[in-house]
Amino acid sequence: MSKDNLSLVITLGILSTIAGFIMLFFNVYFGNASAESWLINNGSDGLNYNVILKGYMNTYLVGGSILFVMGVLATVFGYHHLQLKKAIDLQLDESIQDREEEM
Repeated sequence: MSKDNLSLVITLGILSTIAGFIMLFFNVYFGNASAESWLINNGSDGLNYNVILKGYMNTYLVGGSILFVMGVLATVFGYHHLQLKKAIDLQLDESIQDREEEM
C-alpha cells in the first residue's frame, strides 16, 4: 500500500471510531428517538414501546461497538504499516547513500 492509501485508512479508521463512540454513548437517545418515531408511525399502545425501545437501544449499542472496534483496528493497522513503510524507506535511503559513498 502506498503512503496515501495508508493515510486514507487511518483517516477512515478515526472517523469510524468517532462514529462508533457516539453511537455507543448516545444509544439511549438514538434508541428513544427511533422508538418514538416507530410509535408515531404505528400508533401502538405503551406495552410494545418498551420492547421496541430496548431493541433500538441494543441495535445502536451493537452497531456502535462494531464501528468503534473496526475503527480502532483500522487506525492501528494503518499506523503500524505506515511506520514500517517509513522505516523501509529510511533503510533504502541509507543503503543508497552508502553505495554512493563507496563509488
